[in-house]
Amino acid sequence: MTESFEYAALLQLIGERSAAFRSAVAAAPSLDAPVPSCPEWTLFDLVQHLGTGQRWWAAIVAAGKAEAPPAKDTGEVPRELKALLAWYGESTDLLLSALRKAGPERQCWTWWSAGVSPANAWGVARRRLHEVLVHTYDAQLAADALQPMPADLAIDGVAEFLDTCNSTPAAWPHEAATIHYHATEGRSWLLALDGTGAWPAPLPDDAVPASASATGTAEELLLFVWGRLTLSDLHIEGDKQVFEHLIAWEPEE
Repeated sequence: MTESFEYAALLQLIGERSAAFRSAVAAAPSLDAPVPSCPEWTLFDLVQHLGTGQRWWAAIVAAGKAEAPPAKDTGEVPRELKALLAWYGESTDLLLSALRKAGPERQCWTWWSAGVSPANAWGVARRRLHEVLVHTYDAQLAADALQPMPADLAIDGVAEFLDTCNSTPAAWPHEAATIHYHATEGRSWLLALDGTGAWPAPLPDDAVPASASATGTAEELLLFVWGRLTLSDLHIEGDKQVFEHLIAWEPEE
Protein backbone atom coordinates (compact mmCIF):
# COMPACT_ATOMS: atom_id res chain seq x y z
CA MET A 1 0.00 0.00 0.00
CA THR A 2 1.13 3.53 -0.71
CA GLU A 3 2.34 5.45 2.32
CA SER A 4 -0.18 7.93 3.62
CA PHE A 5 -0.92 10.23 6.54
CA GLU A 6 -0.96 9.15 10.16
CA TYR A 7 -4.43 8.68 11.67
CA ALA A 8 -4.38 11.86 13.72
CA ALA A 9 -3.37 13.85 10.64
CA LEU A 10 -6.21 12.32 8.63
CA LEU A 11 -8.74 13.42 11.23
CA GLN A 12 -7.30 16.93 11.37
CA LEU A 13 -7.39 17.17 7.59
CA ILE A 14 -10.99 16.00 7.44
CA GLY A 15 -11.86 18.91 9.72
CA GLU A 16 -9.82 21.39 7.67
CA ARG A 17 -11.23 20.28 4.31
CA SER A 18 -14.74 20.25 5.74
CA ALA A 19 -14.28 23.87 6.78
CA ALA A 20 -13.15 24.69 3.24
CA PHE A 21 -16.23 22.90 1.89
CA ARG A 22 -18.54 24.94 4.12
CA SER A 23 -16.83 28.15 3.05
CA ALA A 24 -17.34 27.30 -0.62
CA VAL A 25 -21.01 26.54 -0.04
CA ALA A 26 -21.48 29.80 1.87
CA ALA A 27 -19.83 31.76 -0.97
CA ALA A 28 -22.09 30.33 -3.68
CA PRO A 29 -24.88 32.49 -5.07
CA SER A 30 -27.58 29.97 -4.17
CA LEU A 31 -28.10 26.43 -2.90
CA ASP A 32 -29.87 25.90 -6.22
CA ALA A 33 -26.66 26.64 -8.12
CA PRO A 34 -25.76 23.78 -10.48
CA VAL A 35 -22.61 21.76 -9.80
CA PRO A 36 -20.89 21.47 -13.20
CA SER A 37 -18.77 18.49 -12.15
CA CYS A 38 -21.79 16.56 -10.83
CA PRO A 39 -24.39 16.71 -13.62
CA GLU A 40 -28.00 17.16 -12.48
CA TRP A 41 -26.92 18.07 -8.92
CA THR A 42 -27.47 21.39 -7.22
CA LEU A 43 -25.25 22.64 -4.44
CA PHE A 44 -27.91 21.55 -1.95
CA ASP A 45 -27.73 18.01 -3.37
CA LEU A 46 -23.96 18.04 -2.95
CA VAL A 47 -24.14 19.11 0.71
CA GLN A 48 -26.85 16.55 1.40
CA HIS A 49 -24.77 13.80 -0.25
CA LEU A 50 -21.59 14.58 1.66
CA GLY A 51 -23.28 15.17 5.02
CA THR A 52 -25.38 12.02 4.78
CA GLY A 53 -22.22 10.11 3.88
CA GLN A 54 -20.41 11.46 6.95
CA ARG A 55 -23.26 10.29 9.19
CA TRP A 56 -23.45 6.87 7.54
CA TRP A 57 -19.74 6.22 7.90
CA ALA A 58 -19.84 7.40 11.51
CA ALA A 59 -22.45 4.70 12.17
CA ILE A 60 -20.41 2.12 10.24
CA VAL A 61 -17.27 2.81 12.28
CA ALA A 62 -19.23 2.80 15.54
CA ALA A 63 -20.79 -0.59 14.67
CA GLY A 64 -17.38 -2.25 14.28
CA LYS A 65 -16.83 -5.42 12.30
CA ALA A 66 -20.04 -6.42 10.51
CA GLU A 67 -21.29 -8.34 7.51
CA ALA A 68 -23.41 -5.44 6.30
CA PRO A 69 -23.62 -1.69 6.95
CA PRO A 70 -26.29 -0.01 9.06
CA ALA A 71 -29.11 1.81 7.31
CA LYS A 72 -28.47 5.35 6.16
CA ASP A 73 -29.94 8.27 8.07
CA THR A 74 -33.14 9.30 6.26
CA GLY A 75 -33.89 12.32 8.44
CA GLU A 76 -34.92 15.57 6.78
CA VAL A 77 -32.08 17.85 5.73
CA PRO A 78 -32.67 21.60 6.25
CA ARG A 79 -32.81 23.73 3.10
CA GLU A 80 -32.01 27.11 4.63
CA LEU A 81 -28.31 27.94 4.25
CA LYS A 82 -27.41 28.61 7.88
CA ALA A 83 -29.27 25.54 9.12
CA LEU A 84 -27.83 23.38 6.32
CA LEU A 85 -24.27 24.40 7.14
CA ALA A 86 -24.91 23.65 10.83
CA TRP A 87 -26.30 20.24 9.86
CA TYR A 88 -23.23 19.52 7.75
CA GLY A 89 -20.93 20.64 10.57
CA GLU A 90 -22.74 18.27 12.93
CA SER A 91 -22.36 15.48 10.36
CA THR A 92 -18.60 16.00 10.27
CA ASP A 93 -18.42 16.14 14.07
CA LEU A 94 -20.26 12.80 14.28
CA LEU A 95 -17.79 11.21 11.89
CA LEU A 96 -14.73 12.58 13.66
CA SER A 97 -16.08 11.56 17.07
CA ALA A 98 -16.68 8.00 15.87
CA LEU A 99 -13.22 7.80 14.31
CA ARG A 100 -11.49 9.12 17.46
CA LYS A 101 -13.36 6.71 19.69
CA ALA A 102 -12.64 3.75 17.41
CA GLY A 103 -8.91 4.25 16.83
CA PRO A 104 -7.20 3.43 13.52
CA GLU A 105 -7.17 -0.38 13.76
CA ARG A 106 -10.83 -0.96 14.52
CA GLN A 107 -12.32 -3.17 11.83
CA CYS A 108 -15.63 -2.29 10.20
CA TRP A 109 -17.67 -3.00 7.11
CA THR A 110 -16.35 -1.38 3.94
CA TRP A 111 -17.24 -1.86 0.29
CA TRP A 112 -13.53 -2.16 -0.57
CA SER A 113 -12.67 -5.03 1.79
CA ALA A 114 -11.42 -7.31 -1.02
CA GLY A 115 -8.86 -4.80 -2.26
CA VAL A 116 -5.69 -3.14 -1.01
CA SER A 117 -7.12 -0.47 1.29
CA PRO A 118 -7.77 -1.81 4.81
CA ALA A 119 -11.30 -2.40 6.09
CA ASN A 120 -10.78 -0.44 9.27
CA ALA A 121 -11.22 3.05 10.70
CA TRP A 122 -7.93 4.23 9.18
CA GLY A 123 -9.15 3.21 5.72
CA VAL A 124 -12.47 4.96 6.33
CA ALA A 125 -10.73 8.15 7.51
CA ARG A 126 -8.54 8.22 4.41
CA ARG A 127 -11.51 7.63 2.09
CA ARG A 128 -13.62 10.31 3.77
CA LEU A 129 -10.77 12.83 3.59
CA HIS A 130 -10.62 12.45 -0.15
CA GLU A 131 -14.39 12.50 -0.51
CA VAL A 132 -14.34 15.89 1.19
CA LEU A 133 -11.32 17.03 -0.83
CA VAL A 134 -12.94 16.30 -4.20
CA HIS A 135 -16.38 17.54 -3.18
CA THR A 136 -14.78 20.77 -1.98
CA TYR A 137 -13.52 21.17 -5.54
CA ASP A 138 -17.09 20.55 -6.74
CA ALA A 139 -18.48 23.18 -4.36
CA GLN A 140 -15.81 25.71 -5.29
CA LEU A 141 -16.55 25.12 -8.96
CA ALA A 142 -20.25 25.77 -8.32
CA ALA A 143 -19.34 28.95 -6.43
CA ASP A 144 -16.89 30.07 -9.15
CA ALA A 145 -14.23 30.19 -6.45
CA LEU A 146 -11.73 27.45 -7.31
CA GLN A 147 -8.62 27.20 -5.17
CA PRO A 148 -5.62 24.92 -5.75
CA MET A 149 -5.62 21.68 -3.79
CA PRO A 150 -2.77 21.15 -1.34
CA ALA A 151 -0.27 19.08 -3.34
CA ASP A 152 0.35 16.55 -0.59
CA LEU A 153 -3.38 15.84 -0.32
CA ALA A 154 -3.76 15.47 -4.07
CA ILE A 155 -0.80 13.06 -4.20
CA ASP A 156 -2.29 10.89 -1.48
CA GLY A 157 -5.68 11.21 -3.16
CA VAL A 158 -4.40 9.57 -6.34
CA ALA A 159 -2.86 6.74 -4.33
CA GLU A 160 -6.01 6.32 -2.24
CA PHE A 161 -8.24 6.08 -5.31
CA LEU A 162 -6.01 3.37 -6.77
CA ASP A 163 -5.85 1.53 -3.43
CA THR A 164 -9.62 1.67 -2.95
CA CYS A 165 -11.47 2.07 -6.25
CA ASN A 166 -8.97 0.45 -8.64
CA SER A 167 -8.06 -2.47 -6.39
CA THR A 168 -9.97 -5.73 -6.86
CA PRO A 169 -9.49 -9.49 -7.28
CA ALA A 170 -12.12 -9.46 -10.04
CA ALA A 171 -10.50 -10.62 -13.29
CA TRP A 172 -9.68 -7.91 -15.81
CA PRO A 173 -11.84 -8.78 -18.85
CA HIS A 174 -9.35 -7.52 -21.44
CA GLU A 175 -5.79 -8.25 -22.48
CA ALA A 176 -3.39 -7.84 -19.54
CA ALA A 177 -2.10 -4.30 -19.30
CA THR A 178 -0.26 -1.86 -17.08
CA ILE A 179 -0.95 1.81 -16.48
CA HIS A 180 1.52 4.33 -15.15
CA TYR A 181 0.41 7.58 -13.52
CA HIS A 182 3.04 10.31 -13.28
CA ALA A 183 2.50 13.39 -11.13
CA THR A 184 4.66 16.33 -12.09
CA GLU A 185 5.37 16.81 -8.36
CA GLY A 186 7.60 13.72 -8.59
CA ARG A 187 5.37 10.79 -7.58
CA SER A 188 4.37 7.90 -9.83
CA TRP A 189 2.15 4.84 -9.52
CA LEU A 190 1.63 1.55 -11.31
CA LEU A 191 -1.69 -0.19 -11.88
CA ALA A 192 -1.48 -3.79 -13.10
CA LEU A 193 -4.55 -5.27 -14.80
CA ASP A 194 -4.76 -9.00 -15.52
CA GLY A 195 -6.63 -12.18 -14.74
CA THR A 196 -5.89 -11.84 -11.02
CA GLY A 197 -7.57 -8.44 -10.83
CA ALA A 198 -6.40 -4.84 -10.58
CA TRP A 199 -3.49 -4.10 -8.27
CA PRO A 200 -1.84 -0.72 -7.60
CA ALA A 201 1.66 -0.09 -6.31
CA PRO A 202 4.29 2.66 -6.25
CA LEU A 203 6.14 2.71 -9.56
CA PRO A 204 9.66 1.22 -9.19
CA ASP A 205 12.62 2.96 -10.82
CA ASP A 206 13.28 -0.04 -13.08
CA ALA A 207 9.68 -0.49 -14.25
CA VAL A 208 9.17 -1.72 -17.81
CA PRO A 209 7.26 0.59 -20.15
CA ALA A 210 3.53 0.70 -19.54
CA SER A 211 0.71 -0.18 -21.90
CA ALA A 212 -0.48 3.37 -21.30
CA SER A 213 0.54 6.30 -19.12
CA ALA A 214 -0.96 9.57 -17.93
CA THR A 215 1.03 12.60 -16.80
CA GLY A 216 -0.27 15.73 -15.10
CA THR A 217 -0.19 17.53 -11.80
CA ALA A 218 -1.35 15.48 -8.83
CA GLU A 219 -4.53 17.57 -8.74
CA GLU A 220 -5.19 16.90 -12.43
CA LEU A 221 -4.61 13.16 -11.97
CA LEU A 222 -6.90 13.09 -8.94
CA LEU A 223 -9.66 14.92 -10.77
CA PHE A 224 -9.21 12.58 -13.73
CA VAL A 225 -9.57 9.35 -11.74
CA TRP A 226 -12.60 10.85 -9.97
CA GLY A 227 -14.18 11.61 -13.35
CA ARG A 228 -13.88 15.41 -13.17
CA LEU A 229 -11.34 15.69 -15.99
CA THR A 230 -10.96 13.68 -19.19
CA LEU A 231 -8.09 12.07 -21.07
CA SER A 232 -7.76 15.25 -23.13
CA ASP A 233 -6.78 17.14 -19.96
CA LEU A 234 -3.68 14.97 -19.42
CA HIS A 235 -0.62 13.98 -21.40
CA ILE A 236 -1.35 10.43 -22.52
CA GLU A 237 1.13 7.98 -24.02
CA GLY A 238 0.57 4.43 -25.23
CA ASP A 239 -2.76 2.71 -25.80
CA LYS A 240 -5.51 5.18 -24.85
CA GLN A 241 -8.06 2.35 -25.11
CA VAL A 242 -6.68 0.83 -21.89
CA PHE A 243 -7.88 3.92 -20.03
CA GLU A 244 -11.23 3.78 -21.81
CA HIS A 245 -11.67 0.14 -20.79
CA LEU A 246 -10.76 0.97 -17.17
CA ILE A 247 -13.21 3.88 -17.02
CA ALA A 248 -16.01 1.67 -18.35
CA TRP A 249 -15.16 -1.38 -16.19
CA GLU A 250 -17.58 -2.31 -13.42
CA PRO A 251 -16.03 -5.41 -11.83
CA GLU A 252 -18.18 -7.96 -10.06
CA GLU A 253 -16.45 -9.80 -7.22
